[in-house]
Amino acid sequence: MPTVSAVPAKPKGDPILRIMELFQADTRPDKIDLSVGVYKTTEGHTPVLASVKEAERRILGAEQSKTYLGLAGNVGFSKALGELIFGTDGWASGSIASLQSVGGSGALRLIFEYARQRAGIKRVHVSVPTWENQSGIAAATGLEIGRYPYFDRQSSRLQFEVMLDALGKLGPEDAVLLHGCCHNPTGTDLNRAQWQAVADLALARGWLPMVDLAYAGFGTSLEQDTAGLNLLRATVPTTLVAASCSKNFGLYRERVGAAYIATESPDHAVSAAAEMMRIAREIYSMPPDHGAAIVQTILTDAGLRAMWFEELGQMRDRINEMRALLAQALNRLDGSNRFDHLASQRGMFSLLELSVEQVCRLRDEFAVYLIEDGRTNVAGITAANVDATARALLAVWK
Repeated sequence: MPTVSAVPAKPKGDPILRIMELFQADTRPDKIDLSVGVYKTTEGHTPVLASVKEAERRILGAEQSKTYLGLAGNVGFSKALGELIFGTDGWASGSIASLQSVGGSGALRLIFEYARQRAGIKRVHVSVPTWENQSGIAAATGLEIGRYPYFDRQSSRLQFEVMLDALGKLGPEDAVLLHGCCHNPTGTDLNRAQWQAVADLALARGWLPMVDLAYAGFGTSLEQDTAGLNLLRATVPTTLVAASCSKNFGLYRERVGAAYIATESPDHAVSAAAEMMRIAREIYSMPPDHGAAIVQTILTDAGLRAMWFEELGQMRDRINEMRALLAQALNRLDGSNRFDHLASQRGMFSLLELSVEQVCRLRDEFAVYLIEDGRTNVAGITAANVDATARALLAVWK
């Protein structure tokens, strides 16, 4: 008689969720959370943006039905976000296929499935280090996982020449996943010349570029944060993009994202969109609308768009200010300038040279919470806790 495998009594938990639980259970009043990847205000709060509140008010007042939108989801949202990412001229070309997804993770699943099923891709190469859920999502599609060097933890520097050498060995059965901006977890991005070199190499070797765009607007500006992927789009025949609105619109729990395939022609775009809809039908059928409707409402109304741009700029400025404060505090207490790189990185994260044991010491002795690999969310820094954070870091490093 066939037997049913038992569910493991204690499955391995998510390390980030575990850190969240430990932080919440900590009763020390001076505890500092630099772990979970969400934006925080000076008060440690992750707010609902005013532009989002107003958009929701309008949506709830005008909404007449909750019926299905169809496989493509909210088409107006995908168009508005596509114009934001690719520019109005890029979008007007008609050569970019789009599909609303279930968050940025859902968009990654869509482009991975498309690459495997329609583009002949067998392997996806991710950076070392990277946000590891990228690898998990890719592996779930049956793709092999490759890794290319990106960041040296000891020197806290981009390994660009080594990266190019590795990518130069790839071919048409390979895809390379790049971070559009605000690299997670290092905060170290490619500059424009480096993006162009990567694009030229993709064209020469025939591998497929993919871009995970989760933090547009959190780096330098929306235009500069999307410049790299648009260089790719202008250079290679096909570029796949997974976009998320969790961070820049503060819509974490609404799961708002979109998958885009920039192609050679409108005919190719129509075919790619149809294929993505088929794939989506087999995974989740149709995406939710509320978050997408919020983004569409904001981006298509001049007043709300301006309000959101201002709020996005305020979040970006606070993150960059906290980076500078942390670098200054560490340099001052250490009597050196070896932490200058923290101020020049972008986005919410930096990857600090810390062992698991040192991260545990930070938590147990100083009530400073980081992810075990040393990823640090600088949005958790404030003027009130920066010196305590710097002293704790220097204590475990010595």
